[in-house]
This record gives sequence, C-alpha cells and structure tokens, in this order.
Amino acid sequence: MSEDESQQEQVEQISWIEWHCSIDGHEFLCQVDHQFIRDNFNQSGLKKQFKNYNEALNMILEESPEPKDLEKELFSVVYQQAFDLYGLIHARFIQTPRGLQMMRQKFQDRIFGTCPRVQCGIQPVLPIGLSDELSVSKVKIFCPKCEDVFVPKGQRSAHATNTKGCRLNLDGAYFGTSFPSIFLMNSLKDVPELGPQPFIPTIYGFRIHGLSQNANLRGNQAQNHNLNYQQERLQQMGSPQVVPKKKISQKSIERD
Repeated sequence: MSEDESQQEQVEQISWIEWHCSIDGHEFLCQVDHQFIRDNFNQSGLKKQFKNYNEALNMILEESPEPKDLEKELFSVVYQQAFDLYGLIHARFIQTPRGLQMMRQKFQDRIFGTCPRVQCGIQPVLPIGLSDELSVSKVKIFCPKCEDVFVPKGQRSAHATNTKGCRLNLDGAYFGTSFPSIFLMNSLKDVPELGPQPFIPTIYGFRIHGLSQNANLRGNQAQNHNLNYQQERLQQMGSPQVVPKKKISQKSIERD
C-alpha cells in the first residue's frame, strides 16, 4: 500500500459511534461523547447486564469496523451487546444538558417525525420507551400536544409481523420512559400552548346536534387539561417561593 493510499484510508476512518449512528434506521440516536462513556459513574449498574461487557465497551470507543470484520461471528456477538450497551448509556446521556441540546435539534428538524393525528397539526414528536428494561418494547413516539403515544412510521409497515424487517428497530430502553417529560420540563417553549382541536362532524356543513355537543365537550376538557398541564410545568420550573420575613417581637427588642 502506498503512502497516499494509507493517508486517504486514515482520513476516511470514522469512530464506531459515528458509524453506528449513521446506519439507516438509527436516526433517532445521537452521538454520545467519549468522555461521557468513559466516566465510571455513567456506567453504574450496566456491567452485570452483559456477558462481554469489556469487549463491548472497547468496541464502542474504537474506530468503525472494517468490512471483513462484519463477516466474523465473534463480531456479531459483541456488536449486539455493544449496540445494547450504547443504547443504555445513550438513555442517560440524553438527559444531560449536552444530550438535551442534541435531541432538541433533532426535535426541531422533525427527525423523530410528527404526530399522526390530523388535529395535532403536524406537531413534532419525541421518542419514548414503554420500559427502561431491554427487549420489552421497541421505541415509540410521544406527542406533546395530545400527550398520546404512537408507533413510529418506520415500524408501522412491519408492526403486524412483530417488527421483522422493520427499518426503525431500536429498543425503547435506548431512550427510557422519562425522556419526554425531562425534555419538556427543560424546554418550556417547546410545550404546545393549546391541545388538539376536536373534529366536529357535519352533514352538508351543518353540525349534528348530539355529536357536536360531545365534540365541544371533549374540546373544553382537552383545553382545561392543557391549561392545568401548563400551570404545573410553570410551577415546577418557575421562580422559587419568597420566604416571608420573620416578625421581630417587642420582647426580643427589649431583650437585646
């Protein structure tokens, strides 16, 4: 191999994390910093879950694999564990300021998709896991406007076949059950001001009396629920309570 070819190969070499996150179907994942992964505190409780923990961790921190490595049986075994290990570390990373910033950019770019409900008006969604344990459920999407959970677009076509051949085949534990709540608490501007408007059925433009009343009732309930939700968020993220000054009695003045 010539010196020029060696230099070109070195330039094209990327990290395992960058390679892993660029795979089709891994768009929901962000690139976790190496420093965060190396911190023993962020690895707490994970080692006992993996048989080849050290090998998987080393793979995550190394460069991307060579094409010939992908054909090795040992690589496949370690890679699956590295995949899950990275996912669990990823679930912790996206709750940090740095991770929230990365996920907010994906949210604003609608990488996670939009709510399938027409009345939500193409509201951007957030990834969520139905469990913090591995192999329980695939990742789902949470809509901040209607506050409901849906199957992502990449899973719908294969949902009836138990996600076999599914493009978006990420485990829900890679994001965790708390991520949407933590994200919205730290970014109140991304919380929709109003809930979804209910669909009001009509016949030739005229509202149906009984159905329209039910629709209006649901709309009022949704609006009240959304206002209560906003107030709770503001109370949680608002200014601290002012502690009243302690009154000084006449006796304490005389004692001094």
